[in-house]
Parts: sequence; structure tokens; C-alpha cells
Amino acid sequence: EMRRGWEKFLRVWRDRIRGGGLKLKEGRAGWDFGQHETVIPNELPLIQEVTTTLREWSIIWRQLYVDNREMFRSVRHMIYDLIEWRSQILSGTLPQDELKELKKKVTAKIDYGNRILDLDLVVRDEDGNILDPEQTSTISLFRAHEIASKQVEERLQEEKSQKQNIDINRQAKFAATPSFALFVNLKNVVCKIGEDAEVLMSLYDPLESKFISENYLVRWSSCGLPKDIDRLHNLRAVFTDLGSKDLKREKISFVCQIVRVGRMELRDNNTRKLTSGLRRPFGVAVMDVTDIINGKVDDEDKQHFIPFQPLALDDAIRHKQLNISSRFSPRVAGENDFLQTVINKVIAAKEVNHKGQGLWVTLKLLPGDIHQIRKEFPHLVDRSTAVARKMGFPEIIMPGDVRNDIYVTLVQGDFDKGSKTTAKNVEVTVSVYDEDGKRLESVIFPGAGDEAISEYKSVIYYQVKQPRWFETVKVAIPIEDVNRSHLRFTFRHRSSQDSKDKSEKIFALAFVKLMRYDGTTLRDGEHDLIVYKAEAKKLEDASTYLSLPSTKIELEEKGHSATGKSMQNLGSCTISKDSFQISTLVCSTKLTQNVDLLGLLKWRSNTSLLHQNLKQLMKVDGGEVVKFLQDTLDALFNIMMENSESETFDTLVFDALVFIIGLIADRKFQHFNPVLETYIKKHFSATLAYTKLTKVLKTYVDNAEKCGITDQLFKAMKALEYIFKFIVRSRILLYENKGEADFRESLLQLFKSINEMMSSNSDQTVIVKGAALKYLPAIVNDVKLVFDPKELSKLFTEFILNVPVSRLTIQKLYCLIEIVHSDLFTQHDCREILLPTMTDQLKYHLERQEDLEACCQLLSNILEVLYKKDVGPTQRHVQIIMENLLRTVNRTVISMGRDSELIGSFVACMTAILRQMEDYHYAHLIKTFGKMRSDVVVTCVWVFFPFFLRAINQYADMLNKKFLDQTNFELQLWNNYFHLAVAFLTQESLQLENFSSAKRAKILNKYGDMRRQIGFEIRDMWYNLGQHKIKFIPEMVGPILEMTLIPETELRKATIPIFFDMMQCEFHSTRSFQRFENEIITKLDHEVEGGRGDEQYKVLFDKILLEHCRKHKYLAKSGETFVKLVVRLMERLLDYRTIMHDENKENRMSCTVNVLNFYKEIEREEMYIRYLYKLCDLHKECDNYTEAAYTLLLHAKLLKWSEEACAAHLTQRDGYQAATQGQLKDQLYQEIIHYFDKGKMWEEAIALGKELAEQYENEMFDYEQLSELLRKQAQFYENIVKVIRPKPDYFAVGYYGQGFPTFIRNKVFIYRGKEYERREDFEARLLTQFPNAEKMKTTSPPGDDIKTSSGQYIQCFTVKPKLDLPSKFHRPVSEQIVSFYRVNEVQRFEYSRPVRKGEKNPDNEFANMWIERTIYVTAYKLPGILRWFEVKSVEISPLENAIETMQLTNDKINNMVQQHLNDPNLPINPLSMLLNGIVDPAVMGGFANYEKAFFTEKYMHEHPEDHDKIEKLKDLIAWQIPFLAEGIRIHGEKVTEALRPFHERMEACFRQLKDKVEKQYGVRAIVSSLSISPFHNIWNSLNLQQLSIPIAECHLSLGRVPFGKGGRCCSVAACGCTYTECRQARKPQLLLHEFRRTEIHGFLIPATYFQLLFHP
Repeated sequence: EMRRGWEKFLRVWRDRIRGGGLKLKEGRAGWDFGQHETVIPNELPLIQEVTTTLREWSIIWRQLYVDNREMFRSVRHMIYDLIEWRSQILSGTLPQDELKELKKKVTAKIDYGNRILDLDLVVRDEDGNILDPEQTSTISLFRAHEIASKQVEERLQEEKSQKQNIDINRQAKFAATPSFALFVNLKNVVCKIGEDAEVLMSLYDPLESKFISENYLVRWSSCGLPKDIDRLHNLRAVFTDLGSKDLKREKISFVCQIVRVGRMELRDNNTRKLTSGLRRPFGVAVMDVTDIINGKVDDEDKQHFIPFQPLALDDAIRHKQLNISSRFSPRVAGENDFLQTVINKVIAAKEVNHKGQGLWVTLKLLPGDIHQIRKEFPHLVDRSTAVARKMGFPEIIMPGDVRNDIYVTLVQGDFDKGSKTTAKNVEVTVSVYDEDGKRLESVIFPGAGDEAISEYKSVIYYQVKQPRWFETVKVAIPIEDVNRSHLRFTFRHRSSQDSKDKSEKIFALAFVKLMRYDGTTLRDGEHDLIVYKAEAKKLEDASTYLSLPSTKIELEEKGHSATGKSMQNLGSCTISKDSFQISTLVCSTKLTQNVDLLGLLKWRSNTSLLHQNLKQLMKVDGGEVVKFLQDTLDALFNIMMENSESETFDTLVFDALVFIIGLIADRKFQHFNPVLETYIKKHFSATLAYTKLTKVLKTYVDNAEKCGITDQLFKAMKALEYIFKFIVRSRILLYENKGEADFRESLLQLFKSINEMMSSNSDQTVIVKGAALKYLPAIVNDVKLVFDPKELSKLFTEFILNVPVSRLTIQKLYCLIEIVHSDLFTQHDCREILLPTMTDQLKYHLERQEDLEACCQLLSNILEVLYKKDVGPTQRHVQIIMENLLRTVNRTVISMGRDSELIGSFVACMTAILRQMEDYHYAHLIKTFGKMRSDVVVTCVWVFFPFFLRAINQYADMLNKKFLDQTNFELQLWNNYFHLAVAFLTQESLQLENFSSAKRAKILNKYGDMRRQIGFEIRDMWYNLGQHKIKFIPEMVGPILEMTLIPETELRKATIPIFFDMMQCEFHSTRSFQRFENEIITKLDHEVEGGRGDEQYKVLFDKILLEHCRKHKYLAKSGETFVKLVVRLMERLLDYRTIMHDENKENRMSCTVNVLNFYKEIEREEMYIRYLYKLCDLHKECDNYTEAAYTLLLHAKLLKWSEEACAAHLTQRDGYQAATQGQLKDQLYQEIIHYFDKGKMWEEAIALGKELAEQYENEMFDYEQLSELLRKQAQFYENIVKVIRPKPDYFAVGYYGQGFPTFIRNKVFIYRGKEYERREDFEARLLTQFPNAEKMKTTSPPGDDIKTSSGQYIQCFTVKPKLDLPSKFHRPVSEQIVSFYRVNEVQRFEYSRPVRKGEKNPDNEFANMWIERTIYVTAYKLPGILRWFEVKSVEISPLENAIETMQLTNDKINNMVQQHLNDPNLPINPLSMLLNGIVDPAVMGGFANYEKAFFTEKYMHEHPEDHDKIEKLKDLIAWQIPFLAEGIRIHGEKVTEALRPFHERMEACFRQLKDKVEKQYGVRAIVSSLSISPFHNIWNSLNLQQLSIPIAECHLSLGRVPFGKGGRCCSVAACGCTYTECRQARKPQLLLHEFRRTEIHGFLIPATYFQLLFHP
């Protein structure tokens, strides 16, 4: 497939060449690091970066296909995105704004991809361009790196949160914006209305039962479509101005009210004409949108169904008023139920029986105001989208937001039915008239999305006396008409019949003026209006009622009663008993409802109230003030200037100014900052204001400690920036050199007062001082415009120095930071004044470790300014920093932990200092070394680290010239030099082999391999030491070893000889190099385990050192031994390191044992113990508690029961607190016993416990510990006899083939299986560890072809452990005790398998059938420190297999007979098959072939050594006859009549067999006569000389039973044994006290013989 693709590529390539498809890319010549000419393409840098990135990613991407499919898919998507975006950029067709946005996306994608692929982070500027390290300051690079890291981490969190359905980016966006909007798209209205309708949608707070937004109105036609057909599929609205308070509402509902427009009643009746165009309530639909508002649900494509709750239309409900509380259900509401009541009940109801009727909408919460939304979400919100504003101002008022809206809500009314029999059908008409009675056209807005109207008609509730509407309309009147306008409400009864309806006239009127008598706007809230009655024509005349009171409050103010039951006549109008309430809300940026603010703005009209108005201004709502910001400021400064000769109002005006500035600083009004700035620059004109402002401020400062002044001064300090902007602007306006001296003096006096305040230790003014430190630097850039910058610098220096020591430290440092940010610090002369103070302050606080973060930030900002090119000369200033701060910063860095959050920032500062130091500075620093000898060590560790290549030559020259001779040699200085050089050499960022090929090539091209340069320099410096070298041995062995392990061939070749030089130095000094050898072995272990070193290093080390050693007269032999030792160690360590990353812990254990055995061999006790604990930890991870105990036991065996002090290497674990070896051994034994207990190895625990008890009892005399230990031992003994322990199987495993690691290759091991682990499970576990291995199907040893193959072959089979009882068991014991030794403390294992030697004999298949019994002997007993050990094998003769087979057959017959004797009900079939298989002539007892194979003269002649074994086999054949006879007898007793012929045939066969055997091998009989000892008969029949099983002297003891009836006792004189049997129980019992005849000692009679011998 790859070949086909390559061929296709070649064809396309050829076609393009022929067709001219190739394009030349423009480029330019350049030079790389090695001075080779290169071609650089003339593309955008970003395009080059994308290309390089794609190449680098593609290499990793291919590997991800194998390693991580999920990551592979992610990277594939990113690669596709980059390719697509690269094409778009190259096309050159994108507008600038889109190109800028696309570049941001590209760089963000590259940074994110590099992060998840663990590549380098690219540092960029704000435009996304890669920063050039050569042109960018160190501080800027570091800060850009921090920002980039943070952005990438945020992106990672965003990606992670998307998997958890959390949009962090969205949350951050919403948190950053003060306003929100809810976007609504009405998809459809499914409702059976039958007439035209109005669909009014709004946001509603169900807990407060009030609407919080305007309505969005859609007029719906009777045919089920919008009336404006052009808006079909475009019914979109956005509810704006929502703020954080709205997001915190407990609940928000989206409410839709449907108002039917048509007849009074919905019924078909053509007999009479009905009134049309009436607005009648129809129903509501409600949806809880709290989760959408809170951002928990965000899916703009999801269509939400809002169920519709209609009002019932049955006649019973239509013709009488409902009792709402009793008649309402979630399914039914009356037609005359008030819509808001239905809304609340639907919200409370759990479900709505909507019958499929409702609204379909999509909803989405959008961040920002309407302007941002239109810009950021043009696909959702455009100019045609309706905007429904919040009823009220948003939390943040924008300067350009001009509004003049009055929201009028018809609340409720109470209308007398008059002459009618039923309540009226009241319709309220709302309109706006001026004082001349002229109606204002198109000023009423019933809802967003609808056109303005001149009059609004309310919903009609049928025959309801007390209607409650809660209908809101917006009235928008031009500002110039507000003071002449009023709202007019007319009431009319509407009839359902058209003829009657036409005759109905207005029966009442109510009104309210929009402007109050005092010039303020109508108050917000509810208004109880007076309902007037008069003739209809009079009511239409505004002059009739405008002079009358409009509300009941006004009526009472004029002395009339508002609660009278009878009507009152006022002029031509009568006050009705009817009532009508409305509520209003004014949202206007042009109108005010505040009398005090209005009084201030019109202060000239009544100067007597000016003092009061100025004081009351500070109590006015901030929203009112910012609406009239310019007018208010003009008024304040006019008051000040028009009273210039007097100081009466100066303080009040100053306080008012501070109040306004404080308002602008508030988050709600922060967007008015530009308005204030604009006012100062363009509208402010008070030229002498600076004198008064400065004077008042100084007065406040001078009286700072007076009661009542502190708070106001604190507010003034917060407003200091804008106060000085006014002062400076005022001075500039008057800048014709007038009053310059006075101004300068006033400013000096002000600073003097401030400094005096700062120097005081009063706690009362601490908050003011803190505010001064925080806000005073903000005045710098303005004040320097009208004041000498150098003078200003001195003032600020004095200001800082006057701050009391150890007080307000953090505020002082941040004040200095702000000064550095100001224009003052960029001027050379000013910096000369400010910098020494700053460095002194920094040094003082750094040395005391105070406020390190602020110190670091200040130093960073100073260095950042000094790096700039446009700030004048900086050499002197860099020197000041170097002299005052370099060592202090060094000490600070050294004292900080690597995990400190500030360590990076401080290192960046230090790096910046060194980078900005020129050769002059370095020379100056070296000259001063003599003065700072005590600090030289600290300095050397850090000074040159970041710029090592630049400084190393100077440093090395200085060392060679000044500190090398015998007199001036400075050991610590040289030592630190070497450590520093090696630290630089081995730092991670220089290890090129860890980088991608692209990055490696880039670094090599630009910098070369710096490791080689430094390594050669270190080598030369070492050889320069001469006679001083011995002083660095063995301390420098580790660093040099670390350097030589770097995988750079030339560096290794150049530096490995240093080891030989060290060997020579130590040998010449001490006649050995033992210290060097010990150190290199110790360090090598740590380095290789840490990942350094490889096969190439081992070969180079071997080759180079051997060459040098062999040339040396005295080191030839010992040196070669040392080199071979280290090479052997490296082989094991490299194996260990390779396996330690393997998931197979068993391999890790093997490698660990391999290494620890090596350390034991070379007697490196500390390393041996170290690896013992590594092995112990591995065992504990696998729950191998037994093996963990044996491992710790090896450590314990190294210790003595003595008071000898414990060496450091013996206590490598923190858990052991022991001063002596005895104490440590005690602790180890306790832990080992604990592990043996967990591993159920109680015998081992008891043995250790006994040793420990001896110490407690006779040495330590710790009886408390002894008693506890003995209790444990007692429990262990009980466990041994009562707890059933699983018997693990043992398996032989062979690993064949070159594919296995060296430590198991072509070796056989015995494995101890886990509890209840079958061979199949064990094999599966093995094959899981070696998935590429092939299981061998034979148990015979493989040939060389398998062993030398490159594959992996595993051979596995079960082996049987051979019991090896301890010598203490000299007499029979309980099986529960012996069973432990059958599977534990075993070292010999056997496996038997049949083999054929020679050709197969067709007449006798057994003639050449041999049994190969392999005895496996392990190196150590199992269990041990591992669960497996290597083995060896022994082959055994097949004659023994024949003996064993006959023995097993006899035992099998006997066992079957005994079972039938003990249980007469057993089935006879198994016995029949067993007996017939033996006595059948075709088998002839199974021994006929043995006779042919072994009982021939030829065999006896060839194998004379087998004579005794042949006699034993004959004896076993002879003994088979009595066993068979007993079986035949039992079979005859139990056989059924149907099987009688079968039994008779079997008896006949048995007689033939018996005759043959007894004739050839003699008679064996079981005799039960009392006169002859049956034991003696059997004993005599056994040929003891033929048996040669060596065992210990044996004493058998079987259980004693009482005599039963018919029982008899026989004394057997021949052997001295007592025989007892109970015929009745048919269970023979034997009591053998002991063998008294010495000639039979050492021989154990099989139990089979006793069982048959004493059968009744």
C-alpha cells in the first residue's frame, strides 16, 4: 500500500514537471551557526512556524497511532485545522481584522498542541509573533512565558471541562462582563385560538411576583402565522441589561401571555353582529429558565416546548366570577382569572394539561450589552432582532446610553356597577397629552418588536368589579415635552353587541402629570389615582381636570378627604367612588427625581439653600449624579470660582468633588472614567481652582489626626489622581508664568505636610498613610507637566524615606513599583535620584525575607526599564544594582526551596542583572572578589550559571591566575567551580538527545553542543590542578562521573581518562585507590538507576581505562580487576534499570536479587542492604509477605545481639529508631515475625520468636515484651494445628531463546505457585508477562535450535516437592504438622515422565520403556527471598519406575478393599473394573511384560547392580496375590445374580494367575492364627536386604482403643508388639509401642502391610 502511494506521488511529480506545475518559492540567503549558507523562504514568520510545527507534529503523530489512539485523533484534528488555516492565510484574501483573529487562533492552537505533546512552549508578544530572545529583555521573556503557560493551562482546563460538560471559557467570559442578555427565538405557537392574538413574552420573578423586563410582542393571526408574514422564521428577541443580581435570583421564569383580539365571547352566532377588536385574556405559558440564566444549560439549537394553560370557556365560568383559590387546578383556569394569577398558579403547579398546545422556543444566554452582542453574535442578533430592555437601569450605566423611558403599569381598579345589574366590562385606554389637550402621537410602546402607538387599550375582564391587569407599557416622550405632558386614563364599558357598544361613552377619567411641582420627575412606585366623572365631552377637555389633584395624596395635601363614601364635586368634575391604581418606573438619563440634585444644578436661583444642597449631594444616588456629571461638575467649580474671595464653600465643594470621583471609581460607573477625562481636558475651565483644591487638601493633611477628618482624608487620598488632574489642568490653563512660584511653593508645602503625616507613628492615620502610598504615585505623570521632574523625584524620595521602618512595608514597595511605572523613572536624571533609595529599600527587605513577592516585582520592573533603549545611559545604574543587590538576590535564591512560587521570578531577576552586565561590570565584580572572600562560595554557585559560556573564560583565567598557587589556593572556590560547571553541563535543557530532531538541529545550528565545550574546559581545569588533585578525591568522583555519562561520544572519550588520573593520584598517595573505587561504585549505582549510562558507555569505560591501566607499571593488575568489576556492575545495573520500568514485578525482583548478590560478593554491605529493601518493597506490593520476611531476615543476619553502635548504612529506613545493633535486630525480628504471620509461616515465626524470647528473658530482661511474644507464639502453635493452610503447587519453568533477558535466558526455574493457583492459571500469568512467547508442548529439554533462536519459548510443568522432615521429628506426628513440610522448606523436586530407549519392540512395549525421573535441586530452599530459584537435574533407571508402579497398584487394590470393608453400601462397579483389569489373562497382573524386560538372563548379565531391585519387584508381584484374593472374596459377597457369570470367570482367571505367581515367586499369605505371629510371617517374607531406603530411626504410635465384645489380645513375641482388634466394629486397630529389636531399626514398614495384616 505504501509502495502504491509512492508510485502515485512519482507520477504526479513527473506530470507537474512536464506541465509546469512546479512553482518557485521566493527566498533569501542566510548563514547558520556553522557558517554554511542556507536559503530562508520569504514567507510570513507565522507561515514558517506552522510549516515547521506540522513537520514536527507529524513525526510524533505517527507514533501516537501505535501508543495512544485517542491522542492520535486529537492531533489529527489539530493538524487538519492548521493546514486549513495556513491555506487561508496564504490566500491573501482575508481582511485585516479577520487575519488578525485567525493568527490568534493559529498561535493558540500551536501552543496548545505543543503542550499536550510535551514540546517546548513558544513565547510570543501580544500579536502572536515569536519573541526574539536576543532583542527581548529577560524579564519580558519570563513574563511572556508565564502568560503563555497560564493561557495553555486554561485551554487544557477548558478541554478537560468540555468532557465534563463545563465550559470554563464561557464562565470566564461571563465573569468578566457586567451585563448579560437572554436571546429568544420563537419557532412556533401551537394553540387553538380561532382569532387574532397578541403573544407577549417577558421575564418574571416568581418569588417577587413581578415582571423584570419589557414585553416582546408578536401579533399572531387567526390562521396560525405571524401577522407580519415577513417575520416568519425570524421571530427573535434579546432581553438585555441583565446583571449579576439577576443571575443570583433564586428563580427566573420566561412567561408568555396570550391575549385574544376579537369578540367578547368565542362562539359562532351570526344572528346578531358582535363587537370585535376587544382584547380578552386567553392563557399563559411558563418556563423556568433559571438554569439557562445561571449557565448550567447552554444549547442554542435545542428547541424548548413551553406548555400552554388556556382559560376555560364553559358558560358556567363565563357568566359568573370565579372563586380562584377553590376552582383552580393545573388543568383549568377561568376565562376571567387574572393573567398574573394564572401565571403564579402555573408556576406552582407540577404539570400542565396542555393537550399538545404551547410554544416552541430556543434560548441562549449571551454576555455583554447590546452593542457587544451584535458584534460578537451577528448570527443570532442583528438589526431586525427585537430588543426588550430590563425595566430599570443596568448595573453599569454606559456613558452613551441615552434613555428617557417611563414604564407605566396598570395595576388594578374597583368600579361600581352603577345602574347596571352586573359588573362592568371595563376597558382602560392609556394616552399621553400635553397641557393644551393635544395628544402626543406614537409615544406608547406595548412591547418590543412592535410599533409605537398613540393610545393603549387594556385587556377586558368580563363582568369583573375589581379587575387586576398588571399590564405594562413603555412611554417614551421627547425630553423637551416631559414637563408639559401628563398620562390620561379613560374608562369605558364594552358591550359584546356591536350596536350597544357604539353607544357606550367614557364614564370616568384619571390622570397624572409626569413632572412634579418642584421640577422633579414623577416618583417611582404605585400611585392611587382619583377617578373623575363628568360629561364625556368635558372629560376630553384637558383644561377641565388639569388644575385638579391627580392622586389621593395630592387631594389630602389640599385639605380634602380621600376616603369619603359620597362623591365630591371639584369644579365641573366629580370625584368618583371608583378607584384605580398604577405604578410607574422612570428610566431616564435626562430627568431626575432628586430635589437636592436639582437644587444644586439650579443653585443660582436660591443661594440660601446652597450650603444644604452641597451637603445633600453626597446622599444622592450615584446613578442620578453620573447622569448629570458634566452639569454637576460645572456647578461645583462655578460655585468655587464665583466665591473666589471667600472660603465658605471650598471645603464643601472639595468634598463634593471627592464624592463624585469616588462614584466614578465604583464598578457600576467605571465606564464614566473617559467622560470625566474628557471633561477635564475639554470642558473644565476653572483656572484658579488649583489654589483652592491644594489649600483644602493641605488643610486635611495637616489635621489628619483630628476626629472626623480621617475618613474624609482617606476618601480624598483615593480620589488623589483626579484631584491632581484638576489641579494640573487648572495650572496649565493659567500657565502664562503667572503664580508659578506660588504654585511650586504650595506643592512643596503640600508634600511637606504629607511627609510629616507619613513620619508619625500614630495608629489613627495608618489607613490614610496606606492610601497615600497607594494613590500618590498616580499623580506623577500629570504633575511633572507643571513641576520640575527632578524636584518631584526628590519629593517622592523623601516621601518614601519618611515611612516608618517595618510599617506599611508592602504598601511602600508597591508605591515604588508605581513610581517605576511612571514617566519619571524613564528619565536618567530622575533615576539617579530614585534608584539608590529603591536599591536600599530592596536590600533591606530582601535580607529580612520580607514581602518577597513585592520585592521581586519591584526589581523586575526596574530591570525592565533599564533594558529599554530610550531611557538614557544605564551603565551606572546597572552597576548600582550589581553592587547592592546581586549578592543579596543570590542569597535569597539559595535560601528558597525549589518548590517556591517565587523561585522562577527571582532567577529571572538574577539572570536579567547578569545579562545587562557588560564586560566592565564583570571586571569590576572580579576585582572586588578579595573584599568578599566570605561570600565567594555563594556567589560562585550562582553568578555565572545562566551565562556560563560568556563568563567561563574570565572565571577560569581568574582561578588559574589568583587561586592556583600553593599560597592562594582556595579549595572551596575550585570545588564550587567544578560543581557549577557540571551542573550547567548536565542541566536538562542541554540534553539534546531528549529533543525532537527538529529542535535538536535548531539548537545545534544556533549554539552548537555547549556540553562539549564546557566538558573540555572542565578537563583542562582538572589537569591544571597538579598536586592539588588529591584534595578533590573522592568528592569530585561523583560530578566527573555524572559528566562522563552524558551521551556525547567525544565528550566521553575526552573525560573518562580523568578517572585513571584520579586512580593514579590516590595510588601515589596511599598505594591504593580504595576510596576512589568505593565512591565510583556508590555513585554509579545512583546515576545508572537515575537513567544515565548505556551500553556504549560501558564499552568505552572498559576500553579506555584498560588501555591506560595496562600501560601503568603498578596499576596493570589491580586496575584491570577494578575495571572488570565496574563493567560487571554496569551490566547488572543496566539490566536492573531496563526491567524496573517493566510492569512485570517478578522480572524486577530477579534483577534486584542479581544486583544485591553482586554487592554481597564484593562485600559492599550498604549497597547490599539498599537493594534488600528494594526487593522487600516489591514483595510487599505483591502481597508476598513470606518472601518479604525472608528478605528482611538477610538484613537481620548481618546484625549482632550486642550493644555495638549501629552504623548509618545499617538503618537505611526512617521507620527504624535504633542506636545499637541489638535494638535494630529486635525491631527487624518484630517486623519479620509480623510478615511470617501474614504469610501463615508460623513455624518460621516461632523459630525467630524463640531466639527473640531468649534475648528478652536472659539479656534484656524485658518481661513485658516477653509475655506479649509468648502469647503470639501460643497463637501460632494453635494456628498450626487448627488452621487449614492451602498447599501451593510448584512448577518448573524453562525460558529458552535469545529473546529473553540474560538473567533468565536458557535457564530452568522452580516457581512456587500462589494459593489455589492451578497450572493453567500460572501458565496464563506467565504468557501475559511475555506476550510474544510461545508455549512448548513437550516437557523434554529443547535442542540448541530452540536455545539459540531469536524467539521466546516457555516450557512449564508441575513438579512434586520431596519431603525433608527436620531431624526433630524422630517419631510419628500429626499430619497437620507434617503437611507444612511437604510444601515448605523444600529444595528437591521431582518430575517423572516415560521415555523409550531404542526401537519399539512389537512383542513387548515395556522392554525399552524407561521412566526418566528428574530431581530438581534449587540453589536455596523454597520459600525464600524469591518465589523461584534455578535448578539442576538427575536421570533415574526405569526399573525403579516398575517397582513404583507395582507398589502403587498394590496400594490401590488395598485402598479399594478397605473402603468396601468400612462401607458395605459402596457400589461394586469400580471394584469389578479394577480386579478384572489385573486378573484378565490379557494383562496378567500387569507384570508379564516386566518379566520379559527385567527377569531375563541377558538383563541380569548387563545390569548386575540391579539384582536387589529385581528381587524387590518379584516380592511385590508375589504380594499382589493375597491382596487380589481379598478383593475377589468381597466381590463374591456383594455381586448380584446378574453379574455372577462375570464373577465366576474372574475367579477362574485369578486361580490361573495365582498358580503361576506362587509357582515362580513363592506364596505370600495373611495368617490370622493366634499361635503364629502374622506380623512375623510378613516380616520374614520381606527381604530386608533388597530395600535400601535410608531413613531415620522410626517409632510408630497408633491410637489405642478399648476392647469390644469378642475382642482378643495377642502378644507377638517375635517383635514385641501388641495386637488388638475388634471384630464387631470390623475396624482393626494396632498399638505399636516401639520396635525393641535393634536389627529392624532404620526400616519403616509401609502402612499397607499393617492394614492387610491385621484384618479380622
